[in-house]
Amino acid sequence: SFVAGVIHPWRVSAFERLLWRACRGYLVATFVEMPEPMEDPATGESITWVIFLISYWGEQIGQKIHKISDCFHCHVYPYPESEASRADTMSGLQSQIQDLSVVLEETEQYLAQVLDKVVLALPTWWVQVQKMKAIYLVLNQCSFDVTEKCLIAEVWCPVRDLTQVQDALRQGSYKSGSSVECFVQRIPTTESPPTLIRTNKFTAGFQSIVDAYGVASYQEVNPAPYAIITFPFIFAIMFGDVGHGLIMFLFALWMVLYENSPSLQQASNEIWLTFFEGRYLILLMGAFSIYTGFIYNECFSKATVIFPSAWSVATMANHSSWSSAYLATHPLLTLDPNVTGVFQGPYPFGIDPIWSLATNHLNFLNSFKMKMSVVLGIVHMGFGVLLGVFNHLHFKQRHRLVLELLPEMIFLLALFGYLVFLIFYKWIKFSAADSLVAPSILIHFIDMFLFTSNAENLPLYPGQVPVQTVLVVLALASVPVLLLGTPLYLWCRRRAPRTGHPTAVGTGEQEPLLEGQEAGNSVNVTKEDVESGGHSPDAEHLDFAEIFMHQAIHTIEYCLGCVSNTASYLRLWALSLAHAQLSEVLWTMVMRNGFVRLSYAGGAVLVPVFAAFAVLTVAILLVMEGLSAFLHALRLHWVEFQNKFYVGAGYKLCPFAFAPDAWE
Repeated sequence: SFVAGVIHPWRVSAFERLLWRACRGYLVATFVEMPEPMEDPATGESITWVIFLISYWGEQIGQKIHKISDCFHCHVYPYPESEASRADTMSGLQSQIQDLSVVLEETEQYLAQVLDKVVLALPTWWVQVQKMKAIYLVLNQCSFDVTEKCLIAEVWCPVRDLTQVQDALRQGSYKSGSSVECFVQRIPTTESPPTLIRTNKFTAGFQSIVDAYGVASYQEVNPAPYAIITFPFIFAIMFGDVGHGLIMFLFALWMVLYENSPSLQQASNEIWLTFFEGRYLILLMGAFSIYTGFIYNECFSKATVIFPSAWSVATMANHSSWSSAYLATHPLLTLDPNVTGVFQGPYPFGIDPIWSLATNHLNFLNSFKMKMSVVLGIVHMGFGVLLGVFNHLHFKQRHRLVLELLPEMIFLLALFGYLVFLIFYKWIKFSAADSLVAPSILIHFIDMFLFTSNAENLPLYPGQVPVQTVLVVLALASVPVLLLGTPLYLWCRRRAPRTGHPTAVGTGEQEPLLEGQEAGNSVNVTKEDVESGGHSPDAEHLDFAEIFMHQAIHTIEYCLGCVSNTASYLRLWALSLAHAQLSEVLWTMVMRNGFVRLSYAGGAVLVPVFAAFAVLTVAILLVMEGLSAFLHALRLHWVEFQNKFYVGAGYKLCPFAFAPDAWE
């Protein structure tokens, strides 16, 4: 008789040994590996099974073989005795295999057709499922009313969008066939409302710069509209070059013109997306850089002669003793503006191009740019202080106009505003004829704080010392007013007896809404609490010591900041000088050598020289210097400008939307 089956390859040796010992050799066993691996129905593992066929003699031997096969977890199959039965079994198995193959093939074709249809509908299903998840996520944040039949949602909503919300709820109730109509009712609250600043593709870049410092407090003055002009202008002061600004402008203009291109919008490079989102900011920075480049009269470090120079070398040569021997011994010649006809008046726009040929042009530009940086810095800080007027008036804190804003302006203008006055007064009063006796502004400014006068440094105008003494006294007198004014006012106002009751109203740009009002959820607060975002100066929880400490920190920070911030604006001078010198070095070391040191082969060699000049210009002057100027302009806006009036302690309004960021 025969026993046929399959066994795991790991058990073959032990199985064969045990069969031989148990049956004492009364069998013939044959083992063959399967040509292809098959899956184990119990574990799902793919195994190359071993087929065995055992021929034995006697019933007892057969029983032992079957028991041993069961112990080794062999899969035993019936083996017909006759040749005809085995042939019939083989043909039956072959036909069964063919039938199963046909069924599997048709099943795979059907599944492929179903999946092809699913692929077309899958994006729609995905959107529907995600929208349902987002909707239920919001519904889970709602609360039931007393009857547990209506949902109550407390949300923030802009006042100008209330009508749209009411219409949407009305349409939703009508389309859903609900018997209970949804309604909206305002409720007052003591929580600070979120801040919503509506932007478009042009203003979004500037608003993101401000939000990186801090989101505006509720109904606070937003610096972003003013930064649209001041930020590119301050950047351009440090990046002033017509050629570099034109390249930056054209690059940004290309992004603006093709902003709807999917390849630009869907790029995966994070650095590229940063540039693309700030394309309008880069556009204005390039345009302002072209403007300041014309003022500096620099185009790739070379001056442009748009108008004829106001200096005449021929007139100087005709009215001086420039003989051949004098010219041979003096490689440098000086143009004297006191000689009639040598200097014919100021250049129509910007710096005279003749300064690019002068050996002392660096000294001239240093003086000009340093004073320009101080003037622009003080104007910028003064504008920031004045913007605080809108905050004080809007939040009904008129006492801060007298007790904070006025001392701040007196301190700033009495010291540093007077410095600006001295700069312009010296420019106007002293000409080339008496420039050698012009006094030093820096020494006058130092003597102003020391309450002294220097006999060697002549006064700029009669009565200068008394005027400076009065200004310093005013500045010093404004410090205790700034320090003690607001705390004493609030302390006296708190001790005064109160009359009347607060009114439970809620007005403002953004209000909380309640869908289906429930009694007990309303909180009565004053109008000032709601408008100032819960930060009313008369809030009971504010302690006098806390108010005084806050005001002391503000006073110290402002007074010391006026000095340090004014010095900080000198970075405009330093970065502008560094950009001009790097541009000049790049031209001298690369392009000038390509023009001068190449003889007949210059035309062919000039191509790689220009390529190197272009690569270095883009890599160093546009990318590295542009990033440096951008960061310095960012610091001047955050620390020197916004610090004067901007608190930035709010949080953004995050409305419900089907955008992925809302529910992922």
